[in-house]
Amino acid sequence: MATFHRVAEVTDLAPGTGMAVQVGGQKIALFNVGGTYYAIGDTCTHRGGPLSEGTIEGTTVICPWHGACFDLGSGRNLTPPAPGAVPAYRVRIEGTDVQVEVS
Repeated sequence: MATFHRVAEVTDLAPGTGMAVQVGGQKIALFNVGGTYYAIGDTCTHRGGPLSEGTIEGTTVICPWHGACFDLGSGRNLTPPAPGAVPAYRVRIEGTDVQVEVS
């Protein structure tokens, strides 16, 4: 059963930035895009680059190692060299807490 886990405060993540969090043994990249929060797997499917350190363009993150692009809403890989998607997670805000849903 999936449950929401507190991973940050809304003030921990400025708009246009990302950060890495650990939830239930999973490495997750958390992003703030204009006040909307997204969470996807933090490990690029190409060579394991940290997506939380990538450049954000709209609702796309660009892997800092080799430039693969991923959709922040779905985790879908948009460009090579990434061969596949990363997991996407539901995010909710409760008060000032940012929570991510993980199974």
